[in-house]
Amino acid sequence: MSSDAHGSHDHDHTGHHHGIAPGQSFGTAFAVGVGLNGAFVVLEALYGVLSGSIALIADAGHNLGDVLALALSWAAVHFARRAPSARFTYGLRRGTILAALVNALVMLVGVGAILVEGIRLLIAPEPVNGLTVTVVAAIGIGVNGVSAYLFAAGRKGELNVRAAFLHLAYDALVSAGVVVAGLLILATGWLRIDPLMSLVIAGVMLAGTWGLMRNSVGMAMDMVPDSIDPDAVASWLADLPGVAAVHDLHIWGMSTSETALTCHLVIPSGHPGDLFLVETARDLRDRFRIAHATLQIEAGTEVCALAPADTV
Repeated sequence: MSSDAHGSHDHDHTGHHHGIAPGQSFGTAFAVGVGLNGAFVVLEALYGVLSGSIALIADAGHNLGDVLALALSWAAVHFARRAPSARFTYGLRRGTILAALVNALVMLVGVGAILVEGIRLLIAPEPVNGLTVTVVAAIGIGVNGVSAYLFAAGRKGELNVRAAFLHLAYDALVSAGVVVAGLLILATGWLRIDPLMSLVIAGVMLAGTWGLMRNSVGMAMDMVPDSIDPDAVASWLADLPGVAAVHDLHIWGMSTSETALTCHLVIPSGHPGDLFLVETARDLRDRFRIAHATLQIEAGTEVCALAPADTV
C-alpha cells in the first residue's frame, strides 16, 4: 500500500489481494485435455472421412476448436502469472480475456462451416457407415467426459477454466447425440439423420459460445463483471463511516478471474487513516470479490474534475 499527496487529494492504493493466480492449479488438466482431445480429433476426422459422416467431421471440427481453445487458455493463464513490469504494470493478466475472446470467435467460425456443409448434405445426402459413426462417437464421450471432469472444480471461477469445462461437457453431450444418430442410421438407413445431427451440433456450439462471446467482449470493453452489482458497491461505499459522497467509481476485470476498482470518497472530516483503507479493501474483497481496490480520499473543499458520478 502506498499513499501520495497531490494538492488537497490523497491517492491511496490498497487492497492488492490477488489471491490464486488464474488457472494456477489446472496445468495438468490443460495438458491432459489438449493431449487427449488432440489425438481424438485426428481419429474422428479420419473416420469421418472414411465413413462419409458429416456429423463425425462436424464433431471433429468442434473438438479441434476446443483443442485450440484449451491450448490458448493454457498459454494465457500461464502468462497471467508473470510479474508486472515497468511497461505492463498489471502484468499480462488481461491476456486471459483476449484468449476467451479468440476462443469464442474460433467457435463461431466452426459453427458457420458446419451449417454450410450440413445444409448441403441435407439437400444431397451421401452414404454413411452407421457403425463407424457409433463407435467413434462413443470413444468421444469417454475422452470429453474425462477431460471435462478435470476442469469441474474450477467451473465457477476463472472464465477460461469455466469455458474449458463447458466446451468439453458440451462435446460429451454432442458425442452422445452422434452415437444416437449412428444407431438410427443402422436401424433405419435414413442418411439425412447424419446432416441433421450436424445441424444440432452447430446449434449446441452456438448456444454454448454465445455466453462466452458476450462475457469476453464485455470484459475486453471494461464491463463490470456479471457477478458484481455496481449499484450495490456504490451504496455500500456511500454508507461507510464519514463518507459524504462517492464518485468516479469504476469496476472492471483485470483478468478473467480478478476484478479491480477505483473511486473517489468524499470525507469532509479528513483522511480517516490507513486502517480505514485496509478494512475497506478487505471488505470489498470479501463482500464483492474485488481483489484490487484503489481509493482516493477527498475532503470536499474543492470541486473534483471527475465529479459528479457520470463524469468520465
